[in-house]
Amino acid sequence: MSISEVRFAALPPVRPEFINEHVKSGDVGEVARPLSFWEQIANITPLRRTLVLIAIAVAWQAYAMPLNDPLMLPTFSATAEAFWKATVSGELLIRTWYSVKVLIVGYAAGVGVAAVMTGFAVSTRIGNDVLATLTAMFNPLPAIAILPLALLWFGLGMPSLVFVLIHAVLWPLALATQSGFLAVSDALRMTGRNCGLRGWRYVLRILVPAAFPSILTGLKVSWAFAWRTLIAAELVFGVNSGSGGLGWFIFKNGNELETAYVFAGLSAIILIGLGVENLIFRTIEVHTVRKWGMQK
Repeated sequence: MSISEVRFAALPPVRPEFINEHVKSGDVGEVARPLSFWEQIANITPLRRTLVLIAIAVAWQAYAMPLNDPLMLPTFSATAEAFWKATVSGELLIRTWYSVKVLIVGYAAGVGVAAVMTGFAVSTRIGNDVLATLTAMFNPLPAIAILPLALLWFGLGMPSLVFVLIHAVLWPLALATQSGFLAVSDALRMTGRNCGLRGWRYVLRILVPAAFPSILTGLKVSWAFAWRTLIAAELVFGVNSGSGGLGWFIFKNGNELETAYVFAGLSAIILIGLGVENLIFRTIEVHTVRKWGMQK
């Protein structure tokens, strides 16, 4: 093979040139169109969920009216009237504030203890063994089951409720947080180590942001556990020094056969749950895991 033939073989192949003619916009069709009014309405998530609540209320009213048994199932309108009267009188607001106050104290204490325990667990081997053992022991134990012990140790009052709430919050949150920490990739861990991060700085700057979706899920689950445990505990031992929360409000009206007021108390519990989920946790979710691209 001659030198010219070698040079020719080394050259890239020559492709024929072609020109794309401009296509008229009318031939392409509709690329984008403005959404109709109903499509814009359907894209509003709070409105869709409000419509779900309205549908439930309508179905409730439609079922309870022919039943005509206010002792067993009051109508939605009767429940709304009882809710309004209890709110205007101030009784429902006082009971709600008492429950929310206890819940905030117990939930914050449980989150703090869980943070310390999981931080210790990921920093040392003995801490991991302690957390794994305690979680396996106490996570299956219902929080309401330790209420009698709490009453013996702390008496009839807020300390007993706070102790029970810490138990309800601590173990599911610690388990979710530890699972999130274990799921952090080795590459990210080595990056933190190479940057000289150790101890709590390593946990806060590497593990917590990477595991935050699991941590947020644990916060949601532990919040639900705490709320249910608090109401159940108030239903069990009721009033404390002449005051009580929503559980006591439901228990008292149930004994008086005021079923509409029982449903009003249950509605207050549901509304608080919806508010916490949509105003607090969803706001945290939007500004963290969704903003970071870790969740759709």
